[in-house]
Amino acid sequence: MTYVVTDNCIACKYTDCVEVCPVDCFYEGENTLVIHPDECIDCGVCEPECPADAIRPDTEPDMEKWVDFNRKYSEIWPVIISKKDPMPDAEERDGEEGKMEKYFSEAPGEGG
Repeated sequence: MTYVVTDNCIACKYTDCVEVCPVDCFYEGENTLVIHPDECIDCGVCEPECPADAIRPDTEPDMEKWVDFNRKYSEIWPVIISKKDPMPDAEERDGEEGKMEKYFSEAPGEGG
């Protein structure tokens, strides 16, 4: 089992989760985060820290696409270990439908 970041992180990018991760397996894109599924130790401490409820165990239904998505981008984006401010419209975007199609950017974040 691993944990994955889902589309509700897009355009929110809360980083509360990265501070509690004991293995630094979060990677930063321009407007979202991902978890490297091979580095995640399945401890689960990140899941309750996410204000947007965007972190899920891969054992939930229909998570295969998110495992692939997280793997792909964690291999090209920089690692993030420090909390940063969320995206400017994070509160308004939380729970919005269609975030992947509307807002997702493949560009890397700054990491750090």
